[in-house]
Amino acid sequence: MSGSYDDSVGVEVSSDSFWEVGNYKRTVKRIDDGHRLCNDLMNCIHERARIEKVYAQQLTEWAKRWKQLVEKGPQYGTVERAWCAFMSEAEKVSELHLEVKGSLMNEDFEKIKNWQKEAFHKQMMGGFKETKEAEDGFRKAQKPWAKKLKEVEAAKKAYYAACKEEKLAISRETNSKADPALNPEQLKKLQDKVERSKQDVLKTKEKYEKSLKELDNATPQYMENMEQVFEQCQQFEEKRLRFFREVLLEVQKHLDLSNVASYKNIYRELEQNIKTADAVEDLRWFRANQGPGMSMNWPQFEEWSADLNRTLSRREKKKASDGVTLTGINQTGDQVSQSNKHSSVSSYEKNQSYPTDWSDEESNNPFSSTDANGDTNPFDEDTSPAMEVRVRALYDYEGQEQDELSFKAGKFTAFS
Repeated sequence: MSGSYDDSVGVEVSSDSFWEVGNYKRTVKRIDDGHRLCNDLMNCIHERARIEKVYAQQLTEWAKRWKQLVEKGPQYGTVERAWCAFMSEAEKVSELHLEVKGSLMNEDFEKIKNWQKEAFHKQMMGGFKETKEAEDGFRKAQKPWAKKLKEVEAAKKAYYAACKEEKLAISRETNSKADPALNPEQLKKLQDKVERSKQDVLKTKEKYEKSLKELDNATPQYMENMEQVFEQCQQFEEKRLRFFREVLLEVQKHLDLSNVASYKNIYRELEQNIKTADAVEDLRWFRANQGPGMSMNWPQFEEWSADLNRTLSRREKKKASDGVTLTGINQTGDQVSQSNKHSSVSSYEKNQSYPTDWSDEESNNPFSSTDANGDTNPFDEDTSPAMEVRVRALYDYEGQEQDELSFKAGKFTAFS
């Protein structure tokens, strides 16, 4: 340890070494840091668990909203089912992320909490038992050596002071020889001062060297005692580091859904559902249920019947509000189902906001109809407001009474 000082200039060399007095406190502080790091890791896991929960909730809400929009929207057939498969995927993934949240809090968080409680024991006066034991161990190991180091520093200081005084005495003696005003008695005193200062230098140097030797002799024992306490701290810290590694691996397993069989199945199923989408099949279905493939009761000759020889009373005319035609179209079960789909579309289109650069309106289509159910003849003239009723006569009829109407076969007549 004598190398810690520069005797030539008399200045103590600053050192950040563990062996310097008091520098063991960094090792002691590491114990307190270990407790704080447990809290930090628990907070970290808790925040991630909260993120998993919020994400799961957002997936569920997203799936519910878009499932309703797609089902009520104009999309149909196998592509509709493929689209809805994304919502099913979100619901299943949401459940998995809730499981992740549960694992993080119920397993990982609690595991750290319990380990921290077992590893660190709080004292009545504050602090931890483990910290105090390390502090006391280092202080006890360092106290004898620190005492001798203090003696060395005092001896060194005295030696340096004696050297400084000797140099000053010699300088005064040298200057006095050139001064003719000094008498022999005064010169003798200066010479005696130089002699005494040289003796002081020898004495202080001897004491300094002796104290330094004693310090060097005590250093091996000092190092051994300090190493022993340090190793105890190392063992305690090793337990914490190994535990943290173990917990982090558990957290990784809980977060890594790629190794979860059910997670892989979700996307395998999603891919299969998407690949089942068949444009040709959907176009065929639409042609059969909404296009030229639909059945039609074309107008045919119908024999006159007495049941048709009646007039529409004012009360019946007021009840009619949904449109009337004397030629009917019979719909099959599939057609009724798809008609209900299009009825939902009408409501969907009113509530759904599309991007400004896209529209599903077909204003230029000469065959488009305002009736989403497809019941209106696409070649009809524009209909009047909702209370107006249009009928087409199947035969000629001349009104017999004042409140009766006359009809021409094949002609349309509007009632309001």
